[in-house]
Amino acid sequence: MKGIDQAFDAVSRRDFVLPQDIDIAYEDRPLSIGYSQTISQPSTVRKMLEWLDAQPGDKVLDIGSGSGWTTALLSHIVGPDGKVFAVEIIPDLVKMGEDNCKKLDLKNVTFFQAGDQIGLPEYAPYSRILVSAAAREMHEELHDQLTQGGKLVIPIQNTIFELTNTSRGWQQHTHPGFTFVPLVN
Repeated sequence: MKGIDQAFDAVSRRDFVLPQDIDIAYEDRPLSIGYSQTISQPSTVRKMLEWLDAQPGDKVLDIGSGSGWTTALLSHIVGPDGKVFAVEIIPDLVKMGEDNCKKLDLKNVTFFQAGDQIGLPEYAPYSRILVSAAAREMHEELHDQLTQGGKLVIPIQNTIFELTNTSRGWQQHTHPGFTFVPLVN
């Protein structure tokens, strides 16, 4: 968890919330970032990053990157030899996340406007995929975008699924009891 602790120390949530929420940025609750989307509460983000288990040098896909906070955290975790591909469907949030990460001079992050398909298959495979909004169902095409042994952390309805890509399909752990905004696709 050392990498996650260092990332949380290096990346202030204040830099990723709306101006009217700066004074409450450190509260452990989701906050609106506009467009019916939220920046998730810190305790949930920390758990998801622990389950994702990204390592220095990993190539990570961040789906539903929103204001860019998880993207910036992942950038610090994977370090200068790693790469983070951030995907967001709402154009204004793509710009917000990109601008927020540019202010921190993060050089290993690239933002993309989401298209008709889930993920970013043209840059696959990824060693880790993080989805930060609740899908209605499992998107099997994400399996094909992961390396063998790669991990996917994805909320589906009120459960976070921690999935590892094995030669026999998904190895699965479930973490129930969470609430997320819906994945827009």
